Amino acid sequence: MIKSAEDLRRLREEAKALTNIRAGQGVEIIVGMGTCGIAAGAREVMSAVLDELAKRDMTDVRVTQTGCIGMCEKEVLIDVVRPGETRITYGRVKPQDISRIINSHVINGQIVEDLVVAKLD
Repeated sequence: MIKSAEDLRRLREEAKALTNIRAGQGVEIIVGMGTCGIAAGAREVMSAVLDELAKRDMTDVRVTQTGCIGMCEKEVLIDVVRPGETRITYGRVKPQDISRIINSHVINGQIVEDLVVAKLD
């Protein structure tokens, strides 16, 4: 229930964030969830991504999953796609890497070079 102007502003910002996600204007994180990815720990990485975003109250980041990317030896793979920037694929990602990826790349635009396995335009 809206009881104040502040409640209305908060509701407006929440709706705007959801609209940006649907329109593809926000950052997207894609987790490789093929059989090879799951065997390497993709479920735990996906949980770490969702937990970290929730902890930081980042509602403008879209998290999706994909099947096998074809680099099974480099699983777990995640892609970070920032609007207007090169798509970055991180490999051999562990749950403990997620906080650094989100803080450095998703929030601050700084690629975590030691985990990069591909850069796609």
